Amino acid sequence: MGALRHYLDAEHQLCCAHALRELQAVADAAGPDAGWCWATQAADALVAMQRLVAEAVTAARDAVDAGALAEQVHRYRSAVQIGITQTAARSDAVMRKHHALARRLRDREDDYLRFTRDWRIPPDNNGSERDIRMIKLRQKISGCLRTLAGARQFCAIRSYLSTAAKHGLHFFETLVMLAEGRPWLPAVH
Repeated sequence: MGALRHYLDAEHQLCCAHALRELQAVADAAGPDAGWCWATQAADALVAMQRLVAEAVTAARDAVDAGALAEQVHRYRSAVQIGITQTAARSDAVMRKHHALARRLRDREDDYLRFTRDWRIPPDNNGSERDIRMIKLRQKISGCLRTLAGARQFCAIRSYLSTAAKHGLHFFETLVMLAEGRPWLPAVH
């Protein structure tokens, strides 16, 4: 994500799946005797917002239930603010890490909750990670990609095919079109 900050005009969706894993780690560190934990409430609110969007999309509605969404956003913000307060001492490395998480969840709220406003954007980057997994698998099987040029070519082809698949085309059809000199290009909006 660090490199993406250089794109000043771009809007980002930070991965909620990663945030949920980090929040689970905070809850685990609090232990079973902690009772209530700010991280659990923040995670529950994130999951509830994802469910609200999924339900609205499935029902072909134009918007999420505004009241239900506002309630979950309030729960999220309250939990995050409590997390900042509870970890403000930053007395050890774990508490500093939890404090940084709570501050990031507050400071980058728009980037974590963008999926609630723009339904074209998934709340996680699992699809993107799946797209690059192939190159990692190729590295493990063959031991490497022999040249930087070969790696770039592989990535370009993989990216092209992945984008086409996301638009409903099959790999073979896309490659045939490309070989025939009729490359598929996504529509410009």
